Amino acid sequence: MSGPDFEKAALLPAIAQDDQTGDVLMLAYMNQEAYEETLRTGRVCYYSRSRQKLWRKGEESGNFQELKSIYFDCDADTLLVRVNQVGGAACHEGYSSCFFRRIDPATGDVETVGERVFNPADVYKK
Repeated sequence: MSGPDFEKAALLPAIAQDDQTGDVLMLAYMNQEAYEETLRTGRVCYYSRSRQKLWRKGEESGNFQELKSIYFDCDADTLLVRVNQVGGAACHEGYSSCFFRRIDPATGDVETVGERVFNPADVYKK
């Protein structure tokens, strides 16, 4: 096996993890073009399913991801991208991680556990 299997699926889940802390930052998808651009440039590129185009992480917010290492799983259909998160926030809602809400397993209550790094209204002026 020489790498991820984009013939099995055109879009592979890509888990972004902070290289220093080990925190899981986000889940996105990569097609072969995004994967190859990521390797070529050292800046993480994903494929946006909603926009149907390449998504160069940080192109609007400035919070881009420097590639540190990339792994693929035993089935060659999931990627783990270890990154240096520049700008402090991976989440478009302004949090360092997209996983900033915790569900209490006993009650089902939801708690926000992260702090906002930036205000999305100030960054995404659409």
